[in-house]
Amino acid sequence: MTLWLTLLGMGLVTYAIRLSMMVLLERVTIPNRMRQALRFVPLAVLSAIFVPELLLPAGHVDLSPGNARLWAGLLAIVAAGLTRNVLLTIAVGMGALWILQAVLR
Repeated sequence: MTLWLTLLGMGLVTYAIRLSMMVLLERVTIPNRMRQALRFVPLAVLSAIFVPELLLPAGHVDLSPGNARLWAGLLAIVAAGLTRNVLLTIAVGMGALWILQAVLR
């Protein structure tokens, strides 16, 4: 029962935080400069998540040709740039990672 109450409580808190921001933003005018800056937040967050995974696979910088994650990431970036298709980008990245890990071991 404690687990379910905890999950319910966490869900309510998350919902309240998101709802409060939506209600607040209806009443506040965001300057254009701030709107332009906020467009880069998703890119910055994603970069902060995946760049360490690509460059630090074993806890230290690895720019060697044997870094399968780096190569797979680069292939996924190329796929994303060429196709603009999220699912295809994920498929290319994961497929390349699996193949490169098998080949480079």
